[in-house]
Amino acid sequence: MDFDLLCFGEAMVELTRLESGDYRPGYGGDTSNCAIAAARQGARTGYLTAVGDDAFGRELLELWRGEGVDTTSVRVHATAPTGLYIITPSPAGRDFAYYRAGSAASRYTAADLPRDILARTRIVQLSGISQAIGEGPQSAGDSLIDAARAAGCDVAYDTNLRLKLWDLPRARQVMHAAIARCTIALPSIDDSRILTGLDDADAIADAYLAMGPRIVALKMGEEGALIATAEGRTRIPPHPVVPVDATGAGDTFDGAFLARLAAGDSPATAGRYAAVAAALTTTGYGAVTPIPTAERVRAAAS
Repeated sequence: MDFDLLCFGEAMVELTRLESGDYRPGYGGDTSNCAIAAARQGARTGYLTAVGDDAFGRELLELWRGEGVDTTSVRVHATAPTGLYIITPSPAGRDFAYYRAGSAASRYTAADLPRDILARTRIVQLSGISQAIGEGPQSAGDSLIDAARAAGCDVAYDTNLRLKLWDLPRARQVMHAAIARCTIALPSIDDSRILTGLDDADAIADAYLAMGPRIVALKMGEEGALIATAEGRTRIPPHPVVPVDATGAGDTFDGAFLARLAAGDSPATAGRYAAVAAALTTTGYGAVTPIPTAERVRAAAS
């Protein structure tokens, strides 16, 4: 196998406005974070996306290569820009301004998919955001799921609901149609309550298992996680930490969970490991920098 995990979606450059008026650069993107998290756990990972032929695109390529994430299948668009978002902190929280309309990743289509590498891939991962950023990415995500399943891959789907990108009926339709064709569902409980209308974690797990996946990993934040299969389910308590920033914690859970599944762990064992990794991520600021390595996760779990 060339890849334990191949992720699809959009990554963006992040600028955080500081009190001084200067901006601190960083990087965001749920599936990019997932790929990096998996790579830091020792998984062989790759990324499917498009970036602009610009400074931000080159920064992202350098980031992935430095993290050991394969960029062979990253397309560089000659005219469309790389996406950008700006965070402005305030006493009330953080304000996000996104500049992603017409981005290179939003113009990705099913014709851009490198289908030949799927036969050499264990798990493919995408999310609701991967499909919400444009009609092209939505169809590409659907085609990727079908092609990956035909090639024998497991397919993991994180809902990552963003109602600023699409309305709820459309999001529910596309996401649940995707989950029905996947083997691993990675929803958060907050997303699930909106998408299913259910409140209880076990009822939500039952609903998603009934759609077709063989594994449901329900992320519940401060309440831990619930790992459900047809054979049984395991409730995983939260790993104790002093959190300062939850940005990217769910993405880190995904990457760590899928990395351990690819390594041969049971869903329950992979879930316990991923819960520790996700908790550790919240002890630092930003989406990428605090993602722990495998050594740090094992040390914290022991």
